[in-house]
Amino acid sequence: MVQELNNQFPPVPESIMNALRHEFINNQINMQIIDGTLPNDLQGHVFIVAPVGNIDSQGLPYKDGNTFLSGDGMIYRLDFTQPGQATLKTRIVKPPDYVADQNIESLPFADLLKFHNHGIVRFSYILGSRNLLNTAFLPIKFPQESSERLLVTYDAGRPYEINTEKLSIGNPVGQTKEWKSAIPLPYLPFNPILSTAHPAFDTYTHQMFTVNYGRSLSNFLGTEEGKQYREVLNNLYQELLKKSEEQELKLLNESERKKLLLRGEFVKLLLKIIDDFVNDFVNLICWDDTGSLTKWNLINPDGLPIKIKQSIHQIGVTEDYVVLLDTSFTVGIEQIMSNCLPFPELFPLGEFSSYQDFSKWLRKLFQSTLKPSPDSTFYIVHREDLKEGKDSVVAQKIEIPLEASHFLVDYKNPDRKITLHVAHICAWHVAEWLRNYDKSAYPEQPLNEDLYGMQQCEMDISRMGRYVIDVSSQKPTIASKKVIADERCTWGPGLFTYLDRLPSSGLTPERLDNIYWISFGLWEELMTDSMLELYKDYKYRIKSLEEILKLGKDGIPATLFRLHTSSNESMAIADYYKFPPSHIALSPQFIPRKNNQESSTNGYIICFVFNLEGDGIWIFDAGDLNKGPQCKGPQCKLHHPELNFGFSLHATWLQNISSQKPIYEYSVEEDYRDSVENLLKFVEEDFSSFTGTETEKLKKAIRDLFDKKIYPQCE
Repeated sequence: MVQELNNQFPPVPESIMNALRHEFINNQINMQIIDGTLPNDLQGHVFIVAPVGNIDSQGLPYKDGNTFLSGDGMIYRLDFTQPGQATLKTRIVKPPDYVADQNIESLPFADLLKFHNHGIVRFSYILGSRNLLNTAFLPIKFPQESSERLLVTYDAGRPYEINTEKLSIGNPVGQTKEWKSAIPLPYLPFNPILSTAHPAFDTYTHQMFTVNYGRSLSNFLGTEEGKQYREVLNNLYQELLKKSEEQELKLLNESERKKLLLRGEFVKLLLKIIDDFVNDFVNLICWDDTGSLTKWNLINPDGLPIKIKQSIHQIGVTEDYVVLLDTSFTVGIEQIMSNCLPFPELFPLGEFSSYQDFSKWLRKLFQSTLKPSPDSTFYIVHREDLKEGKDSVVAQKIEIPLEASHFLVDYKNPDRKITLHVAHICAWHVAEWLRNYDKSAYPEQPLNEDLYGMQQCEMDISRMGRYVIDVSSQKPTIASKKVIADERCTWGPGLFTYLDRLPSSGLTPERLDNIYWISFGLWEELMTDSMLELYKDYKYRIKSLEEILKLGKDGIPATLFRLHTSSNESMAIADYYKFPPSHIALSPQFIPRKNNQESSTNGYIICFVFNLEGDGIWIFDAGDLNKGPQCKGPQCKLHHPELNFGFSLHATWLQNISSQKPIYEYSVEEDYRDSVENLLKFVEEDFSSFTGTETEKLKKAIRDLFDKKIYPQCE
């Protein structure tokens, strides 16, 4: 049912809700200019990544209303290599787990092997976790290389290199055995790995830094509420076990018997996963493409391990320090296990009348204890402590009021002072999405069912912060700060871009003076009673909930704005463009002009734009965001009827593309051989309810999946 909209607020553009998985790699798209003129001094290649659903959904949206943030990553490469022309190529990123996902349906015991959406992750209880590679990029360039290479990233997996010319996948960063699993089950070939979507590359020292971390069960479950969840699963398992031991099992036909056995094995696996969580840990990783990963376990000054309570979505590197943020992207048991019973035909819901009731129970049980922290916790590591052969390194902790998901750092840190540029997404649970049982924050207004899976709105105005952190003493302190809010612009500043490499040298600028941000705006259709309840006592509130509801009713449009941030004194919004009603913009990217003179405003900003007519690509003059025709914003708007992208995320720019290969040799079969053998051993020893024939069939299905599908397609 499409909601009938009144004239008081702009509708969310439904073009953001759908995406196609069709790849344009052999035949490129020639983009059409529908407004303005394509600048002649555009250059290079823009890469944008977006989730586009999975094998089951064949695009977006998901029929069950799952979040759009879950889905295979589609890479879009926009090329500006010919004057007056823009062409586009697209390709889905296909690591080995993608090939597994693609080929399971035809195998015996497909129900047991199959991957299923669990909120923002996709998981198989036999094979492990999908590395969706749908979030961000990292340009890298090592000594003696002629051009930059590119990594594509995801918060729950290893980064992978992509061939920038063919858009095909290359080698991962490190071997599987070099990464510590978030759930130490040795039988999972595709280990659930927690990392960061924004690793950092030092262009001066040619080192890439990333993280590998884990959260203990008590951390992941919040508090004691997790015991109730385990109790429900255990009761279900005992009930199934009892049935399987009774005479009733002998009276069932083969299909019913198989379902009962699968139920028991599936719930037993869930209990094993819950019981085998790791202790809290954070490993800082350095990679230089010449050999194994170098790792250091990060500890507090008291010697205890660092405990990440949310996630590490982003890290930063300065000349002398590595900076990590416990990011306000809170993923807990409620989001991941809300889809924990993916086979309605296999599982009686007991006390729950429907799957929806079960999901609502989970959210009510966990959401209040696992909501994002209103404060930001940063960890600072001195790079001179990162020596080979050293196992543990102390990370200094500092807390800053207001939550954040993205931040940037100045490369230079004179007098041991680090400059942080932070977007504070106040009272915004960005890991949440509009569920099919949510209710509108406006009692008289029903939710638009077509928006299930979309992000929900923020519950206060966001703020932009600039902080100078003094790390000259044992405990870091805030030496100075400036925090601003803007009624026009700072409503959910989620994505950013800036001049990140100097055109003449490819080096990181020593200091940042201009950062471009895209704000989400405020939308009546995306405001729910659950978010109102969650943030009713938000301690840093500027706008009352009554004001937020009124503003949401009227609607606040998305904006693209330039934040001048060279100093605390000069920090201000220097320029902005207000998008028309019913427009949402994502994935901004700075493109330096040809012959750029190292200026952070001498270039263009490109972004994906969604509106009621469909999808488009808009290009702005970075020096004047309103310089387009009739001084109304973009200089050029691009479109193509065959292009249909969804909720896109981060972007990057490369001056040149190539098919150069990495230095180190990598074999997919060698990487996974040991874990596949461990899986076969696990099936042999632990599947007690299976007959010998059934066990052998399952083992053969696993062998065939790797030997006949994954290895041939990925080598």
